[in-house]
Amino acid sequence: MSATIKDIARETGFSTATVSRVLSGKTGFFSSKTAVIVNETAAKLGYKKNMAATELVTQKSNVIAVIVNSTKTNFSDQIISGIQKKADEAEKRVIILYAGDRDERAQKIALSTALERPILGILLLAVDLFPSNLEILTFSNTPFYFISISFKNNKLNYISSNDQEIGYQATKYLITQGHKNIGIAGLNITNSAHTGALRFKGYQKALHEAGILFKPDWLQAGDYSYKSGITALQKYYLKKDVTAVIAASDLVGIGILNECSRLKISVPTELSIITTDGTSLCELVRPQLSSITQDFYRMGYLGTTYLINSVQSNAYTNIVISQRQSVKKFNDFDH
Repeated sequence: MSATIKDIARETGFSTATVSRVLSGKTGFFSSKTAVIVNETAAKLGYKKNMAATELVTQKSNVIAVIVNSTKTNFSDQIISGIQKKADEAEKRVIILYAGDRDERAQKIALSTALERPILGILLLAVDLFPSNLEILTFSNTPFYFISISFKNNKLNYISSNDQEIGYQATKYLITQGHKNIGIAGLNITNSAHTGALRFKGYQKALHEAGILFKPDWLQAGDYSYKSGITALQKYYLKKDVTAVIAASDLVGIGILNECSRLKISVPTELSIITTDGTSLCELVRPQLSSITQDFYRMGYLGTTYLINSVQSNAYTNIVISQRQSVKKFNDFDH
């Protein structure tokens, strides 16, 4: 058992009230000498403040729960960096929980773990909750924001990129480089997947403006994972139709790139690839991958800012931020 305030009071001879004030960082109620004695005794006895107990008493919490999708993507670290930066500035603490990979039970466990203790609010990173879990969240009366995912339901607070513009920009760029047979790979376009649907809509808009007739085989759906990229390239290889591919994530792009290497397809001479995240992975592979770069750090920072502010507000907030408008170009698309 760790030492308690009573143990420190007994050791020092001060009252429990005085010890409590010192350990809580209050001033004006005791001398600096008293503070030194109490803090030294606390360190000697191994005292650790029980934050959970304190929060239960005060009904206030400085803890932000971050729930992360365990899908094999790689942008969460940038979002978490933004979250941590704002949390540090606001003197809040962060705990991270994992919600599995489209796993209803894992999502419920993560939500329950967060909601069973006092928290300031919840940030969900690219987590598309099952309806039963979304009901748990919305009925909990706990402030929350979804990050890097958008919804048709305007009563769900979220911070995301302009996903339709991402699809449009990537397609438009490839068209300007002379491509007419353009695939799009790794998107989740199921009925509930609003983000993927928006990107596909932007892709179709750019094709339509250029007078290019979309072929169903150009769309190879997936879950934004490395494996989705490999599977998509195998399908494209069989048809030998597309000359360029828009990857739904950097990992999808790397899956396509590595499968091209295995099948002796030259990138970008025979196949051009553009991704839609723009993380550091684009620079680590060879050849390096061009991208439409999303500002994940800003999503995390803004999401935390709005979450902290929403404690005093019941307004719904749907923020769509612009990704960097220019393509981050590493390879030469020209044929």
